[in-house]
Amino acid sequence: MDHDHSYKLLFSHPEMVADLLRGFVHDDWVKDLDFASLERVGDGYVTDDLRERVDDIVWRVRLGPEWVYVYLLIEFQSSVDTFMAVRILAYLGLLYQDIIRAGGLTAERKLPPVLPIVLYNGKPRWNAATEVAELIATAPAGLDRYRPRLRYLLLDEGHYADSELAPLRNLAAALFRLENSRTPQDVEQVLTALVEWLKAPGQDSLRRAFTVWLKRVLLPGRMPGVDFNNLNDLQEVNSMLAERVIEWTEEWEQQGIKKGLEKGLEKGLKQGMEKGMEKGMEKGVQKGEAALLLRLMELRFGNLDETIRSMLQTADAETLLKWGEKVLVADSAEDVLRD
Repeated sequence: MDHDHSYKLLFSHPEMVADLLRGFVHDDWVKDLDFASLERVGDGYVTDDLRERVDDIVWRVRLGPEWVYVYLLIEFQSSVDTFMAVRILAYLGLLYQDIIRAGGLTAERKLPPVLPIVLYNGKPRWNAATEVAELIATAPAGLDRYRPRLRYLLLDEGHYADSELAPLRNLAAALFRLENSRTPQDVEQVLTALVEWLKAPGQDSLRRAFTVWLKRVLLPGRMPGVDFNNLNDLQEVNSMLAERVIEWTEEWEQQGIKKGLEKGLEKGLKQGMEKGMEKGMEKGVQKGEAALLLRLMELRFGNLDETIRSMLQTADAETLLKWGEKVLVADSAEDVLRD
């Protein structure tokens, strides 16, 4: 189970979606949502070439008598998608087509509002446009009115500081904190809270989803080589972590030192190669300029003695250029080299 699929499992629970909206959509209309009405819509949509998108989840929730749709796109790439806004535009067009076919129009025969959310957890911070109009070239006034406009809400998990997330009694915030954790103590602290929040019998499914994600995605990445397969409950994961927190802290620190050394060595080698290539190119240019000046001086003054040859071979590029400007007007080789 990869990262995207494990997140899809977590956000297939209404509690996660409700906390995502409560904690990270800071608009007044969210307070009026009937979270008890949250309802999963379909299981992805099919494009014209019949390729199903497995990284999106669609929910709907009541706002008064009408539905509001929440389109959640899970995006875990190693690089930022510059044209994400165009993808969202295309996906929402397909969603609206599906709503029309299903007869999901409002009482006024209008399409329902949709909140598009991109949930991102890549290492580089997100810097792509969140409005599709920003990706379209400027057009004359008469043409500009036809430029599509659509904005999505970006939730860049790595952007949030722990000080922002820790005070929230919020399942989505807890997930973000786990993703951003740097020590076993960080993980243990969040897990202790999750065990308390999810202790009700009706939350068994979500508790299992967190357990699956922890033992298949998060913890193996932090502690390679440790077997987590025998852990079947969130409390078991937390207890195991608490028992071995000192040992695992040392392992994490060693991994950090190793990665730091590897990164430093890689950077040092790269810088050394770049510096060596730069130095080599400079030396090659100097040798070429010295050889050319030597040839010109021999044509002008005849054979040169070893002292002059040595001075030409060891001079820097700026000095060679200055001497070269004097070749045609000097009366002797010595005059060329004289200050």
